[in-house]
Order: sequence, then C-alpha cells, then structure tokens
Amino acid sequence: MNSKQQHRILVTGAFGQLGSELVPYLQNVYGIDGVIATDIRVPNAFTGKSEIVDVLDKDALQQVIDRYQITHVYHLAAVLSAKGEEQPMETWDLNMKSWLYVLEVSVQLNVQSVFYPSSIAVYGSRSGKDSASSRAYPDPTTVYGISKLSGEYWGQYYNKRYGLDVRSLRYPGIVSYKTPPGGGTTDYAIAMYQSAAEGSGYTCFLKADSQLPMMYIDDAVRATVELMDAPAESIRNRTSYAIYGVSFTPSELEHYIRSYVPDFTVEYVPDQRQAIADTWPGTINDQDAREDWGWSPRIDLEKMTQIMLENIKIEALS
Repeated sequence: MNSKQQHRILVTGAFGQLGSELVPYLQNVYGIDGVIATDIRVPNAFTGKSEIVDVLDKDALQQVIDRYQITHVYHLAAVLSAKGEEQPMETWDLNMKSWLYVLEVSVQLNVQSVFYPSSIAVYGSRSGKDSASSRAYPDPTTVYGISKLSGEYWGQYYNKRYGLDVRSLRYPGIVSYKTPPGGGTTDYAIAMYQSAAEGSGYTCFLKADSQLPMMYIDDAVRATVELMDAPAESIRNRTSYAIYGVSFTPSELEHYIRSYVPDFTVEYVPDQRQAIADTWPGTINDQDAREDWGWSPRIDLEKMTQIMLENIKIEALS
C-alpha cells in the first residue's frame, strides 16, 4: 500500500465554498473511500463517504475521527467576515471552539497532520496596504479576523507543545462558480459574475476603486493540497502562509466582464463591508510560500473571468 492509500482524511465544513471543490480533488488523489466529508447537512447529490457532524459537538467529532481512524484533518468549518459581524459571539464560538476541539482530539487520537484555513482578514490598517506578507503586522478589525489570527497561534502552540503537524494558509478572496456567495467581503466578485452571466446589472457594496487580493478556487485547492503534501522539514511557518493569486478592483472586474458581456452595468453603493475592505491589503507578498514549498498561482483575472462566465451559464442550463 502506498502512502497516499494510507491517508484517511476528514474534512469539516465539507460543503462550503472551499470544501465543495477540495473534497472531490482529495477523492481523486486519495480514493473516494479515503475521504470523509462532514457538515451539518449533506447534499443529496454528494458521492462519497459522509457524516453529519456539528463541529461544536466534541464527542461527535472524536467518535468520527476514531471510527474512521483518521490520519489527516482539513478543518474548514467557519463563519465568514461580513456575516460574522452580524453575530459576533456566535461567530467566535464556532470559529474558535471547533478549532480547539479539532486540535485536542487530533492530539488524543494521534492524527498525523491538520490543516487550518486562515484569511487576509488577519490584516488591518497597520499591516500595510501593499504586499502584506506572512510576517506583516497582524491587525484584524472583525471578529472573523480576530478568530482566524487566534486560530493561527493555537495551531503553532499545539505544534510546539505537542508536536502536532499543523499547517495553514492565509487565503485571499476565493472566487468560484459552484457555490453561492457565503457572506465574505470579497464575495462581490462572485455576485458580479453571476449577475453578468444572468443578463442583469449589479449593485456593488464596495467602492469602484477598492483593490483586494483574490484567487480562483482551483489555485486555492491546489495550494492547500501542495502545502499538506510538502515535507515537514520544508514548513518553516507554523502560524500561516500568505498566498496570492491576483488583485483587482470592482471597476477593473467590470471592465473585464464587459469584454464578454458588453451591456453589463454596475452601480456602486458601498455599505458596511466597505469599512472592512478598507483595512485589508491590496496585494500580498507570498514569497515565503514560494520559497518553502514551491507555491505559484496559475489563474489570472482574464482566465478567471472566462471560466466564471462560461461555467455559470452552463450551470444555469443544467
């Protein structure tokens, strides 16, 4: 049996934006029986092994990890930035308690490695607007960002204290056509693509010139698996690696979309999410990830636009 066949992977929050595409990727690499997808609901169309698990139920989490003899955990369950500001205490509980349960159970049951998704939400006005790196000063302004930064340090703590192999990425905004916007500040991009593909105009909740770092989902999934597959001695950062795809503003995205949908229109009506976006960096310096484990993005804005518009139309017809 090769090393990949020996992997028994648990994914929490498996049917959110990242999990919906990470799970099939993992199934393809490690086999459909080697991946256990968990969430509070399982889509009827899902193919593979799944369990309904509330990540705030530590006993249920422990039972499923024990039953399947899990070797690797990808902990994706979380409440995102804008949605998190509506329910701060609930967001903190879900984002923080669930992560601590995963860490504790992983140590108890000898899980080999654990993945934790962090975010550009850990940055703020004191982090710098340009080329924020893994080493930039963290300055989160949302409960989501605070929880993600705290989670990074809990991962480092469990690595140093217990030797648990914890790895993490600071994702920029993730763009995907397979899942609807999930309450993130960068989700305007997905909504803009959807509106254009459906032939309607779009009202953007950010200013036209609000530049933010983004990444197409395929690059995000690939980065996640490449990080987890890297040799342990290559992982020098035990808080979280910043990774980067492409930066653009809403007006730039509008311009690219118009090359495919000439009559597409956007109205800019900034709301409370603008204040969040204003504190985040416009670009990311991911040199550490490039040097340590060979990270490099593949999808630029032009390619992303083509993929998104073509596939949203296909999904609508299916």
